[in-house]
Amino acid sequence: MEAGVRKIIHMDMDAFYASVEQRDHPEYRGKPLIVGGSPHARGVVATCSYEARRFGVHSAMPSQTALRLCPDAIFVRPRMEVYRAVSQEIMAIFRAHTDLVEPLSLDEAYLDVTAIGAESATAVAREIKRTIRSRTALTVSAGVSYNKFIAKIASDYRKPDGLTVIVPSQAQAFLDAVPVGKFFGVGKVTEARFAALGVQTGAELRALSREALCVVFADRGHQFYDLARGIDQRPVQPHRVRQSIGVESTLQVDIEDQTEMVRVLSGLAESLASTLSQRAARGRVVVLKVKYHNFAQITRRTTTTAPVQSPEEILLYAKALLTHVPLQDKVRLLGIAVHGLVFGAPQWEQLTLF
Repeated sequence: MEAGVRKIIHMDMDAFYASVEQRDHPEYRGKPLIVGGSPHARGVVATCSYEARRFGVHSAMPSQTALRLCPDAIFVRPRMEVYRAVSQEIMAIFRAHTDLVEPLSLDEAYLDVTAIGAESATAVAREIKRTIRSRTALTVSAGVSYNKFIAKIASDYRKPDGLTVIVPSQAQAFLDAVPVGKFFGVGKVTEARFAALGVQTGAELRALSREALCVVFADRGHQFYDLARGIDQRPVQPHRVRQSIGVESTLQVDIEDQTEMVRVLSGLAESLASTLSQRAARGRVVVLKVKYHNFAQITRRTTTTAPVQSPEEILLYAKALLTHVPLQDKVRLLGIAVHGLVFGAPQWEQLTLF
């Protein structure tokens, strides 16, 4: 990496939950393994082994669909306490090389190793991969580059057990060939809008002017313009402040009765309030998520008059949002989240006089 250029590594464990299960249960090795809910009880795939992925199975897919695609799949329930323990071991390995570690989830993180001086970031990535394999019997894929955006795309380039290095002189050619759906901030809706513009690759995105992108995507147009040119100034943040907490429930049976939905929301509000209380957090925005039986999904949100934490407050806003949701179809999932978190005890309490 050139002098004066940041050295960023993105580490992403390979099929993490499934790999832990195959490590701990030799009878699962080499077989299509799905970690998630039961295909007979409205479950969802959390992750799956690479043997299952060959059949088209992927995370967030309904378990029933996964079973149709891969009838011989082995389904196991997640063991979150085990995955968290392994994750702590992996994060400790990362922090042995740099204090600038930004975990994104249990199985991936950014590392800023710029301060290592003359030592190669690629050599650090190789050493981390070797150590993780030695201590945990698991594999990790790494992307090495001069910013977070390119490092993350690179880590996915040669999975599993890959190591991809993109130096500044290679970045533009690399990004030009990347599908636009892999760009930071591009979900299914945004990808469809790009498709309507005839944009499917990084090169086609780069052909659009900043002005044209801002007309279609408002302020996000600036971000897409920069990313297409390999510009990403976001720092690695070791202590990221969480901005939202949410809970959701996939229902055993589709429902269409609003009273029943409120009952489900009441339970979710209790669970969410408990988590907020444990973390000494309150939220300024309440978001309601509704997924219909055909998997179409909508969200509704509202800004609260004061940060909320109690189940009564959360349920009050969720019920109000529910009145703005079309209920012409049966519902299979409900969720509530709070955004704009405020941490610590409130400095004042709003008194209700009447």
